[in-house]
Amino acid sequence: MPEEQKQTFFVSVNHGLIQEVRNDSNEFEVLLTEGELAVLQDLLKELSQEDEYAFRRAFVPYKSADHDDAVRQFDDGTIRLYQHLHQYGTPDTRRTIEELGVLPKLENTGYQDTGYDGGSPTNK
Repeated sequence: MPEEQKQTFFVSVNHGLIQEVRNDSNEFEVLLTEGELAVLQDLLKELSQEDEYAFRRAFVPYKSADHDDAVRQFDDGTIRLYQHLHQYGTPDTRRTIEELGVLPKLENTGYQDTGYDGGSPTNK
């Protein structure tokens, strides 16, 4: 069975766009099959939906942001997106993501630190 053809795409995380032509210097270059492209499209769509939810939750004054479900969902979606971009990115894309330090930063939330024991009603 022949290997599925990969195509080059340029991904703008800030704008949630996947394009076949580079339009912005801040885009990540990835090589994807049709199936991998579909996963990336789903990740960007999920991140956009989570971003809208997080935005709506930002206006609830009594909710602790560091333990809010919206923030946690946004971080999970962001981690999955950058992991996908890193996995299928060109060497330059992988290097840029590694230099940004976004994956370790997002994975190390600091919730193990004192004060995040969940005992406070404002942290629920």
